[in-house]
Amino acid sequence: MIEIYDTTLRDGTQRSDISLSCNDKIVVAKKLDDLGVTFIEGGWPGSNPKDVEFFDKAKDMQWKNAKISAFGSTCRAHTAPENDANIKALIDSQAPVCTLFGKTWTLHVTEVLRTTLDDNLRLIEESLAYLKANGRRVIYDAEHFFDGYKADPVYALETLQAAMRGGAETLVLCDTNGGMLPWQVAEVVRTVKSKVTIPLGIHAHNDGECAVANSLSALNEGCVHVQGTINGYGERCGNANLCSIIPTLELKMGQQCLPEGNLTRMYEVSHFMAEIANLAADEHLAYVGKFAFGHKGGLHVAAMRHNESSYQHIEPEKVGNKMRVVVSELSGRGTMLTKAEEYQVNLGSSADAVDALDQIKALEATGFSFEAAEASAVLLLKRREPGYKAPFELVDFSAIVEHRRGRGIFSEAMVKVRIGDEILHTAAEGNGPVGALDLALRKALLGHYPKLNHFQLADYKVRILDGNNGTSATTRVLIDTQNGKSSWTTVGASTNIIEASWQALADSIEYGLSMAS
Repeated sequence: MIEIYDTTLRDGTQRSDISLSCNDKIVVAKKLDDLGVTFIEGGWPGSNPKDVEFFDKAKDMQWKNAKISAFGSTCRAHTAPENDANIKALIDSQAPVCTLFGKTWTLHVTEVLRTTLDDNLRLIEESLAYLKANGRRVIYDAEHFFDGYKADPVYALETLQAAMRGGAETLVLCDTNGGMLPWQVAEVVRTVKSKVTIPLGIHAHNDGECAVANSLSALNEGCVHVQGTINGYGERCGNANLCSIIPTLELKMGQQCLPEGNLTRMYEVSHFMAEIANLAADEHLAYVGKFAFGHKGGLHVAAMRHNESSYQHIEPEKVGNKMRVVVSELSGRGTMLTKAEEYQVNLGSSADAVDALDQIKALEATGFSFEAAEASAVLLLKRREPGYKAPFELVDFSAIVEHRRGRGIFSEAMVKVRIGDEILHTAAEGNGPVGALDLALRKALLGHYPKLNHFQLADYKVRILDGNNGTSATTRVLIDTQNGKSSWTTVGASTNIIEASWQALADSIEYGLSMAS
């Protein structure tokens, strides 16, 4: 079984726009433990108070699957480990596993540590042996191993021998600068494996966009331990992405690395981590991105209606994901039929799907985009359903923005809508014209549709499509709405931003009343 060593809480947080509180780190660690990784690297207790706090809390918690590991360096040059503050912090953390990194590359020994090659070997062996003597399991990270091996293969191997003498249970070969290529990694791992007697691991960075490929190459050559982060978060260009490595190991290489059945949690864990990190999820990541199994081309969708494996390399449900059909001007009839089936829209005939597709293509030519506004696309189909009656019909609207002495800027909107045979005419004030329109429309509809109370306008995005036309440019508006149970996005486009906003707003309310559960 391959050991999964997750370093999201240490290496992952070195990404420039990530900062996790201690509580965040505990929550993430619990999620990783539930996923079933082998090791969770909680941080570097010798570097900051937050990591000290994490280990203080973690030591009293029950962990079902993972061992908590503390990260640190070998003792300082010309110093004994028992006198080194970093080594003391590792022991004080009470983490059952300590991961120690040491220098492999002669450049770093002489220019960074400013010591001799022999003293560096002593630092590695004595630091590991001291932790081992204090009851810790010890993993050794051979920093810059591949660069070090290229510069002086004999010395690089000597550093591993020192780590073995010190009691390391695993030797992790690190591509710290992230510049290696998969076949180079494979060749080095193959050689090293023949020279050592304990298990090997791999730790790859993504500076050459090869971190996942390099990790898989190393595992294919016999490494049994792989380090990485959720979503590939990490310093510079990131670390090897465990959300790609884990499914590939289990589904394509026949190597189990999670408890049975836990692979289906990958999508959830990826998005959970993005939420905790306060980052937008990369929805085009392999396996776990929302659109990893999203199909836009009409030819692709038509083929998949006959056999889903025609354009998918795995069943998306195996990683907790699902197949998605994206509606756009590149869609075909099959796309619209699939979307109607997905939303249980009963079209009168396939000709209705073709009519809806023609309308979508015509609208996209004027600035609409339905890829991120699926609710508007579904409404185009729903309106063709036999017997469908829209919950309201627009008669008139107006919106004004005024500046008044003593009050400043404010907006007022008027909306006139028809519900059955009744005409409702309402007005409302808001901070801006779109907010005022939203309030006025809600005021008109609320007596007939009380569940509007639960609708919230969650986001409002504006994009100028042809800025060279100045104030006559076409504006696209996307509105995200949620009701506590679900969320949906609608779109409008016009040379008038208020009209574009109204289109998206009206679609949002109609979809919520007609379709949202």
